[in-house]
Amino acid sequence: MTTISAIASLGDIAAGYDPIPSAVWGLVHDGKSAFPAAVAALARFRAERGPVLLLSNAPRPGESVIEMLDHLNVPRDAYDGILTSGDATRAEMARRGAASFYHLGPPRDRVVWTGLPAVETKLDAASVLLCTGLADDEREGPDDYKELLAAARARDLPMICANPDIKVHRGARLIWCAGAVAAAYEAIGGHVVYFGKPHPPIYAQALARLGDLAGRTLEATRILAVGDGMHTDILGANRTGIDALLISSGIHAERFGAAPDAPEARRVAAELDGEDLFAVAFQPRLKW
Repeated sequence: MTTISAIASLGDIAAGYDPIPSAVWGLVHDGKSAFPAAVAALARFRAERGPVLLLSNAPRPGESVIEMLDHLNVPRDAYDGILTSGDATRAEMARRGAASFYHLGPPRDRVVWTGLPAVETKLDAASVLLCTGLADDEREGPDDYKELLAAARARDLPMICANPDIKVHRGARLIWCAGAVAAAYEAIGGHVVYFGKPHPPIYAQALARLGDLAGRTLEATRILAVGDGMHTDILGANRTGIDALLISSGIHAERFGAAPDAPEARRVAAELDGEDLFAVAFQPRLKW
């Protein structure tokens, strides 16, 4: 079994790294409240070591996520910038020009295509299915979209998934995300194009952005990805060839044992091994 060590402070390993691409939801906040210790840790790393780029699967452009962070009182000195799956999705919509699409998701995600020539239409007239989430993620789940997905599959519509996450915490609750709907579509034979973690395009953009922020070409061995999602943050880091710090109290807390603030290292290692993933260390909650 792979071994992994718990660290008490980000400072325990910070000297080995220059920039950080960091997850947002589940690490900086839970959708309702910011995590002060995590915010302070990122601010200190940024002040002492190098740039911090927030890397988010939010299905909206980065500017709108910054507004949310402001509302949650996440200070801007905790990060240098943000890159979202919504940014990548918007770029794809722009590339497609005036293509017609059917939107599956809440009204708040309309900013993804605002100002673009893309045309929102009914399902039977669409050339692509744009999924940014569930229309009512407080009450609905993927099963509520069986008929709609079957109709889209009958027309062989490709789906653009603007958020590969399956679930995220909103306060103490877990809510479904666009990735769960996309998985349901793939299960009936639908074709899905994903934007965001763990898929390579967003990491290529992130590394280029971090290089610009640092003002130099960065060595992969000096980059530390921080996140709580094994199938997004950790898998994305592993595919990109950069180190990863796992935050164990996030989306997978129940898998790591009954005490998310102090899980056993061998339990964390076993869960990572079971997914064929690797992290250089883990920390229950990000702090310095």
